[in-house]
Amino acid sequence: MIRQLAWVTTREARGQDEDEPLALAALQRAGVPVEVLDWDDPTVDWSRFDRVVLRSAWDYPQRLPEFLAWLEKVAGLSDLVNPLDTVRWNLDKQYLAELADAGVPITPTVFLPPGTAATFPAGDFVVKPAVGAGSRDAASYGADQRETAVAHVDRLHATGQTVLVQPFLTSVATEGEWPLMFFDGRYSHAASKRVALPRAGLVEELFAAETNAAHEATTDQIEVARAAVDLVSSRLGTPTYARVDLVRDDAGQFCVLEVELIEPSLFLPYADSAAADRFVAALVG
Repeated sequence: MIRQLAWVTTREARGQDEDEPLALAALQRAGVPVEVLDWDDPTVDWSRFDRVVLRSAWDYPQRLPEFLAWLEKVAGLSDLVNPLDTVRWNLDKQYLAELADAGVPITPTVFLPPGTAATFPAGDFVVKPAVGAGSRDAASYGADQRETAVAHVDRLHATGQTVLVQPFLTSVATEGEWPLMFFDGRYSHAASKRVALPRAGLVEELFAAETNAAHEATTDQIEVARAAVDLVSSRLGTPTYARVDLVRDDAGQFCVLEVELIEPSLFLPYADSAAADRFVAALVG
């Protein structure tokens, strides 16, 4: 029985999480007392809570050492969701290599650790940091903008970041992305998402602008997303909540763009009316 639950956000994200009103209402229906708290609030006694749920702590990439220290503290005082080991694994997008090694199709990705010369695919491409959220510090480039892209890579390398370089898939411009949500390892619902990634520029806000809509996932989409969640479950235990973002590669294959296990938007406003209750059932189970 959950006597007290902490819903974790950050000051900058207040009022920007579309999931929050629906989830808080579902928690109320389930009789679960909940407080919405900033992760960096020094006055909070986290030991008061049976469960501390990461939701919209969207500023963590810019404050990573502080955030990691907070996670370790809270994990010693309460039940952190998702758990600390899962969060650590998911912080760095180099987990994509592990998915690929296990046979899960991923967006073609080149990893550039600090000290590695920048290399780019032919045509348009995307540069992003290995640790990031909300598309911050990510940008797309054309073949004639490689010099600017090199400067972007150099800036990220200067901060100690590994850089991901991916082709800008043709389908992304026409179809966008498909986030698929899983609660306790079970598929719940999907959405359609289009991100306004800046051209040869950087996202300066908390997250990039998005256009979202409801989507009914195909069997093929669910199969690919489930393979990613199953790998996470076998390695780290079944995550309470997971979001797998899919795109279609230039051969027409659905592939994983990202697996979101820390603070993902769950697109509850675009799901069926029972989705928030399914989420809460996973949270308090």
